[in-house]
Amino acid sequence: MRGKSGALCESVVAKLGKHLFTFAVIADTHMNQSEDYSSSPYPANALANARTRRVIAELNLLKPEFVVHLGDIVNPVPELPTYAEAAGHFKSQIANLDAPYFVVPGNHDVGDKPVSWMPAGTVTDEFLDIYRSHFGDDYFSFDQNGLHIIILNASIINSGLESEEMQRKWLEADLAVHEDARTFICIHYPPYISNRDENSSYDNIDEPGRTWLLDLIKTYKPEAMFCGHVHNFWYDVVGETEIYLLPSTAFVRHDYSEFFKIEPGDQFGRNDEPKLGYFRVRVYEHGHVVENLRTYGRTLDEGDSLTDWPPTAPTVQPKESTITSVGLDMRHPWAEELEIAPSGAVDEFERKRARNDYPVLALWEMGVRRLRVPVQDLVDPRIRRRMEILTQAGHVFQVYCYGVPTGKVLEAITAHAALIHVLEIVIVWEDVAKVMPKIADLKTATGVPIYLSRVNRKDAGKFEGARFNHLISHGFVFAELQDLMKFIKETKGTDAIDGFMFKINNDVCPIAAAREAMEINKFLGRIMCLYIRTSGSSPAEAFMDEAENTTRFAKALIAAVGTAAVEVTLDTFADSDRGYFARAGLVDRRYNPKLGSHVIKHLMGLLSGDEWVLEEDVLKGSDGRRVVVEFSGESSIPDNATDVEWIDLETGKVHREDPPTMTGPCAISYLES
Repeated sequence: MRGKSGALCESVVAKLGKHLFTFAVIADTHMNQSEDYSSSPYPANALANARTRRVIAELNLLKPEFVVHLGDIVNPVPELPTYAEAAGHFKSQIANLDAPYFVVPGNHDVGDKPVSWMPAGTVTDEFLDIYRSHFGDDYFSFDQNGLHIIILNASIINSGLESEEMQRKWLEADLAVHEDARTFICIHYPPYISNRDENSSYDNIDEPGRTWLLDLIKTYKPEAMFCGHVHNFWYDVVGETEIYLLPSTAFVRHDYSEFFKIEPGDQFGRNDEPKLGYFRVRVYEHGHVVENLRTYGRTLDEGDSLTDWPPTAPTVQPKESTITSVGLDMRHPWAEELEIAPSGAVDEFERKRARNDYPVLALWEMGVRRLRVPVQDLVDPRIRRRMEILTQAGHVFQVYCYGVPTGKVLEAITAHAALIHVLEIVIVWEDVAKVMPKIADLKTATGVPIYLSRVNRKDAGKFEGARFNHLISHGFVFAELQDLMKFIKETKGTDAIDGFMFKINNDVCPIAAAREAMEINKFLGRIMCLYIRTSGSSPAEAFMDEAENTTRFAKALIAAVGTAAVEVTLDTFADSDRGYFARAGLVDRRYNPKLGSHVIKHLMGLLSGDEWVLEEDVLKGSDGRRVVVEFSGESSIPDNATDVEWIDLETGKVHREDPPTMTGPCAISYLES
């Protein structure tokens, strides 16, 4: 597949190989001793049993090959008399699961790791015996569908119990014997949250056990490690091993609501329902992909069944997507680290430093690979490390800078050119002839595709009566075609320019803009990257109409996928509801999905993997399939259409019978007989 930048873009799917099967991973169900009561004071905890029942019903419809539970199976700790009742409720529910399942012990199941500040009991031989009487072995391994799965007991690490030494010797031997196997490790406590050298807290494994475990991972290179306990999402890579921290199905560890510059939400953030969910893992010949399935806290009552879930529209993660012509402008920090205030609950004597990985999760769910980031991200070693990790996970980066890079910026670009999919240089146009030799030298030194943009037009400061808008204006406009043609013809070194950035104002249809850009491309012979704005010319005017902005972004995606030599950058990932140019994004300020996120996700899944041409309002695929996207009401399709599918782009639900009535965006996929 030829990428829009002109370079060969190797399909990530080709790297993964053939899809083999799926399995599921769930965590922290916190089953209660009775249906609607919890010892926790939070109402969300009382819903744990009904939420678990719903997840099991969903899993039966998803039909994974097997399921792993990462611990905190029950809420009452082993020292409480209600433990057995809670365990019984879990076993009665899990008996309805059609797939084989395997459980990991959590701290609620066997006792906390050795800590002196918590009132709950730490792990003991007695608690281990109680767990084993209900759930079986607390550490073991098994082989399933060609994978080697290791179940570890994190609580006993650093405990000094005899079982710690037994597990240590067993794990080292098991890894050595299965050194060539595709190995996945499942554990409750993660080795760490965000940083390998972070301080001890309630949420991680202490030293020396942390280093012991991480050294084994570096040595034996398991494919992945799945962790529970923290009820939030994080992602990291150690050596060649991908490490995932999973959400809970029951409630959110809401001390981490400090991440979000907005009110915490229901129950002080504990019932942030969009953050509840579990993983479906798609296993390929040469790797895997995780899909986060949000439950939104849905419940299922005793005796009820589930028949109409899940939706069947395809989705892709960045590892699987073949689309690199659609990018998002990452205005907000996407790898931000914050200090989490001690709350007096599970931590009180030190602030925890942690990274917010929810922007990454939102990007994965949408299947968006391309991210536009400022060059400061590349210069910062910590953020650059995240760029390296996300590049391995399928992302590509459009790095932008103002002016021709010099000094440390130039050093970073030269040293880390492999991380740059496109380098966007914004310049004062009057200086272009003077700086082109430096840009040409940079292109020769790095080989990175370079897109040119401009800033500081004479009309950037606009007068409206007595008012003066002091605003930045960047990106070319189509009316400047003659200037660009003259620049290419008369300026030395313009072969170094691979593309131009064009700003598309919010009153211009992206599809119409893409068609005009394709015509201009005939004269310029360069990639046309369209910066799709949703805001207007006044910084005081808000554009918070979610449906309208979603429609605009969806049209931009269609235009980029179906128009040769055209790429798009969408200017608003997360809601921008303060400061200048307020506008609705694809996700809210907690990075929870909104309408736009769902629509982009389902369009990416529908369109990835094929070559499309946009003719009028219809996308035509190389396999003969046609796709038309309607943004309200019902659509008319040709009388000779066959194999018709109506896809609700908000829910992902696919209709194959009579045309449904939809109020939101809908994609109609069909063949012409």
